[in-house]
Amino acid sequence: MNRVASIPRVVSLACLVSLPACNGGGSAPSAGEARPGVRSANGCGALPDADALRRWLKEAPAQGEAGGFASGRLEWAAIVDRSGALCAIATGSDDVTAPWPGAQSIAKAKAFTANAFSSDTAPMSTARLYTMSLPGHSLWGAASASPFNPKCFNAPQDAGGVGEACGGLITFGGGVPLYDGRTRVGALGVSGDTPCADHEIAKRIRSAMKRDPAEGPGADDIVYAETDGASIYAHPLCPNTWRNGQHVGDEPATKPPEAAAGQ
Repeated sequence: MNRVASIPRVVSLACLVSLPACNGGGSAPSAGEARPGVRSANGCGALPDADALRRWLKEAPAQGEAGGFASGRLEWAAIVDRSGALCAIATGSDDVTAPWPGAQSIAKAKAFTANAFSSDTAPMSTARLYTMSLPGHSLWGAASASPFNPKCFNAPQDAGGVGEACGGLITFGGGVPLYDGRTRVGALGVSGDTPCADHEIAKRIRSAMKRDPAEGPGADDIVYAETDGASIYAHPLCPNTWRNGQHVGDEPATKPPEAAAGQ
């Protein structure tokens, strides 16, 4: 499939998941409310609430080194249902202003993205979208298909947006789809550290939820070209990158440009 032909399909998918963004308005249903004409897997009723999410965010870093800047201890996490509506948002920090303020909206967008690009038969973490979304690859331009819903921008003290389809497409690590057997029931987004550490924390929380893909937690695991070889699913290394309890490398430093002669 060429690049030009693929973009309308991405836009169509985003519209199916983010109805308010495509029909010019309308409000999303409240959390847990099924949308007309959509499978009963929709809704937040079978998904964890904010209290459970907060508990798992605190427990996940203790399971082993996750790498990054803070080993995943200062994260925001969000859960969306199968339709893309936000079900829960939480941080693992007792001080909600301690994690990056911008991470709250990114977590919501990661959850939306993982749900939007996964199906019942093919889980797609946001980490696996990185290479395909670059110029010259098949999903170039996809990140502009569904802008972030301004109703979901919130100060750290106001973790709002529940019931809204927040939109936003993020193509780096930290978002994973959620499953009940072979049915996708939503997605989880984690943000607040490096994308690589975010992905590790998201995997741990998804397993604690018992919402891994039927093929297991590795079905949509992060892939690093530096250690795993060339892949259309590859993600770059981050500072202090760990995967499944193993240190796999570090993002290479960029050398400063040479000073102009005579200056």
